[in-house]
Amino acid sequence: MIQEKLITPTIKPTYKQDLAYEYLHDNITKFLLFGGGAGGGKSWLGCEWLLMNCYRYPGTKWFIGRKELTRLMATSYITWTKVCSYHKIPASDWRLNGKYNYIEFIRGDAKGSRIDLLDCSDKPSDPNFERFGSSEYTGGWLEEAGEISFKCFDILKVRIGRHLNDKYGLTPAKILLTCNPTQNWLYRIFYKPNKAGMLPKEYAFVQSLYRDNPHNTKEYGEQLQGITDSVTRDRLREGLWEYSADNLNLISIDDILDIFVNTVPASDKRYLSADIARFGGDKIIYTKWQGMNVYDLVVKEKQSLTVTEADIKDISLKDSISYGRIVIDEDGVGGGVVDHLRGVHGFMGGRSALPDPISQFRRNYLNLRSQCYFILADKIRNHEIVITAPLTEIDREKLINDLQQIKREDTASDAPLQIISKDKMKESLGRSPDYGDSLMMRMYFLLLQKEDLYPSYNPPNMEVLAKAGIKEPYGGIGWD
Repeated sequence: MIQEKLITPTIKPTYKQDLAYEYLHDNITKFLLFGGGAGGGKSWLGCEWLLMNCYRYPGTKWFIGRKELTRLMATSYITWTKVCSYHKIPASDWRLNGKYNYIEFIRGDAKGSRIDLLDCSDKPSDPNFERFGSSEYTGGWLEEAGEISFKCFDILKVRIGRHLNDKYGLTPAKILLTCNPTQNWLYRIFYKPNKAGMLPKEYAFVQSLYRDNPHNTKEYGEQLQGITDSVTRDRLREGLWEYSADNLNLISIDDILDIFVNTVPASDKRYLSADIARFGGDKIIYTKWQGMNVYDLVVKEKQSLTVTEADIKDISLKDSISYGRIVIDEDGVGGGVVDHLRGVHGFMGGRSALPDPISQFRRNYLNLRSQCYFILADKIRNHEIVITAPLTEIDREKLINDLQQIKREDTASDAPLQIISKDKMKESLGRSPDYGDSLMMRMYFLLLQKEDLYPSYNPPNMEVLAKAGIKEPYGGIGWD
């Protein structure tokens, strides 16, 4: 139990909440993930912790963040009022500023303390969360953190520890995160390392389920058991993290995470797959391969096609990647780049699927895009791809999210195999799956007949290509 004097003798944390308080008061932990199931006392812990901090350390500044401010007000704020009432905090001690969305203490021992209520949604007008850029906080709490992007967490990490922390000795500064099981950055950063006993010392995870909270009624447990969807029931009632979110998913989250640690055979063949955009919101992704190893991944955005062409020429020269081993998304604006770089391959996902280069069997795929995505999923499941490129955490998270969107379309058993449309991926991600597409296009080279006969220099050797039976070397796919 915490030995420090609390704001009121009526605090009675559950066993799991008490474990959380130990982390929230030590001098090691920076980021605590608490919960991982419904009814574990997550919101009560968050509100009570901030309330205690405001009274112990007058004048400090904290935050409560949730993906949508309206949901924060309908849930977390309601819990806040209950916690204040339970601890007999005078209503005159604090007030809600509804215009600027913060709670301020205006009298009493906590006078001068403040809690900002943050809308942590991803906004196209503010992709880098610059709205938090000038904020200075003592610490804070992210409610339902599984709904919040890693980038938002990454930005808020550098906004804490900047308001009276030195005065009160509040080091390290802390962020409390509460959540239900979700297979995103929380799974990767907290859950999986914790399960393997490899969680960094500044991170901590306390799982609390409904049965760990004695204040829950028997009826609440029966309500959780009555959830008809088995995945949702197992997540909320049992705290299951290794769930299969969709039986149409082609790759598990663990297989996706293994892509960063796999071992694959060495190769001296280098390739480039490029997903092209122009001045719009989509990114330009240059993925450099050595065999099945992504040794570099370059991300750019908002540049002209002329600059993109120059980039590809420069990569080809510096990385010794022949035009015959470069594939560029030819749909949309990418077609112009393909036309200007004679010898590269243009990828058009709507084209017919290609036959297997060995058996010559043409499987019933809807199109080339679906075929290459199915092959990519197979390679990832079989641990035949590795990414050794030094990615930023933001790029890593987006790549993982893209791979989680590789799902089979739910069609009749005799219908062609197909991946869900790019529009569906965009709807789910809130952006284009540029990272996933750049990996997918590399699979195209696995379908080329006699690929080894492609020249290792530029321009392509027409005599060699002719002997290989390839009639369309310029922007074509090399098939009759």
